[in-house]
Amino acid sequence: MINEKEKPDFPPSASIIKINSKGHIVSVTKRAEDMIGIPAEELIGMHAADIFSRVEFTDMLSLCSQAREGKALGNHVLIRSDKKTNGNSFLMTILPLTNDDHTPSGALFYLEEPSFAQQILNSMGDGVFTVDRNWKITSFNRAAEKITGRTADRVLGRSCGDVFQSSICGRSCTIAESLYSGKNVTNRSITIVNSSGDKIPVSISAAPLADQDGNIIGGVQTFRDLRALAAMPKQLNRKYRFNEIVSKSKAMQRLFTILPDVAASPSTVMIYGESGTGKELFATALYNISDRRDKPFVVLNCGALPESLLESELFGYKAGAFTDARKDKPGRLAAADGGTLFLDEIGDIPTSVQVKLLRVLQEKVYEPLGSNTSVNIDVRIMTATNHDLKTLVTEGRFREDLYYRLNVVKIHLPPLRDRKEDIPLLIDQFVQEFSAQFGKDIVGISSPALNVLMRHDFPGNIRELKNIIEYAFILCEGGYIQQEHLPDPFNRTNGLSRTESMLPESGPERLMTLDEIERQAIYHALENNLWKKNAACRELGISKDTLRRKMQKYNLEDPLDTNL
Repeated sequence: MINEKEKPDFPPSASIIKINSKGHIVSVTKRAEDMIGIPAEELIGMHAADIFSRVEFTDMLSLCSQAREGKALGNHVLIRSDKKTNGNSFLMTILPLTNDDHTPSGALFYLEEPSFAQQILNSMGDGVFTVDRNWKITSFNRAAEKITGRTADRVLGRSCGDVFQSSICGRSCTIAESLYSGKNVTNRSITIVNSSGDKIPVSISAAPLADQDGNIIGGVQTFRDLRALAAMPKQLNRKYRFNEIVSKSKAMQRLFTILPDVAASPSTVMIYGESGTGKELFATALYNISDRRDKPFVVLNCGALPESLLESELFGYKAGAFTDARKDKPGRLAAADGGTLFLDEIGDIPTSVQVKLLRVLQEKVYEPLGSNTSVNIDVRIMTATNHDLKTLVTEGRFREDLYYRLNVVKIHLPPLRDRKEDIPLLIDQFVQEFSAQFGKDIVGISSPALNVLMRHDFPGNIRELKNIIEYAFILCEGGYIQQEHLPDPFNRTNGLSRTESMLPESGPERLMTLDEIERQAIYHALENNLWKKNAACRELGISKDTLRRKMQKYNLEDPLDTNL
């Protein structure tokens, strides 16, 4: 603290403004006059709050009261509020002035252009902006301008929520969390809206800004454009998609290569697979690329109906065939005439119906219930089951002749536990589907949440995974699905040791093997660096030759390589 009478004379080269105890400017050096861009004769007499806006106050006199203990206040950010200067910003150190009785008489403002700091910020690839405690933007670097499409002069002094319109504004703001907790918040994934109205996926981190006395005066947030990463699943899907099916596993890729030929043939198809592996989806894909795609596609679940209803539902009936049969009703076979009939859970079909179905396959005719007249039918039959039909034949529960009639083309769908590399692709597909259904700005799943799901064996297969993502959509407000959005037991992060958190959620409890950990680390390093191998090598601390060997060992393929 400097006594007013002891105040030294300052050279014009110093950028200094003096205010009185009321906050009005009483003198200004030539350098400060040039920096501010207002003549000294206009500045003198003006209130400092009319010239500057600051992160912590609107009345400049409050600075003097903060400094009564004799401590100078430094590294404050001031923004020129005059629009003619497009919101120039300055770094400021405040030195209180006192009278003989130690009462505040004013203050000296030392202004400095933050050129070096701004150069550093402008050289960063990540967007950076700062706000005051009223959520007003006080700085905005060039990367932030590029990502948002908004220039600094148009956003300085505006509310960050109005500028970014992010998916978490007003609900779980990271800067608010940082300011209130005094702690850093890192790696949150959200969406923001750019100047064209497009939603941009970004990864954000926030930290509080404090003065030299530790008082929170605002916050800083960095954000990284994730559009390149968000586009990767779409590129992957184009490569690994067959109709509505996505997969990069070798077993599924082999199926993709034969499906066009299978679809072009008139032969019956038997699709084997555990419950939830997508057997109906496969049958639909075959139908969609067949020459019958303009004809009906009819589905009947043979395990969902009792024997009496199943027979009438499949073959139809004539009026008077049974008590409640008041008029003729065509069955699913008639509805599928000229097209395709998909019989799901064919292993549950009763013996009496098996005989009639065999005649359909052999002679292309059938009789509705209550009729003695045969009906000709032109239909392609596809079936699916999660049973071992050969075992059922041995046990006498399924006709051998029908088995061979149905088993002309056999397709086996592997369970999800045997094709875990498909989990990220499937999640992306479900996210797109549920984003439209729920109307939420959710763009993907976070790495921690994905890691948990990758360790699960999925006894319910793809159906179970889809249910998990649908549950997460209920809890997630926007951005990326986090682990806490997953259902039990996947969200059990509190109270677990690091070792316990590495245990799988199903099957025998075991820790991840070293190979599993290494494969996961390499995969995520490649993914985080857009599969740029040199960058991944730097992150992992290994040579390019080592990375190449590891990729071959763990069957890791560049997802953007179009050569299968």
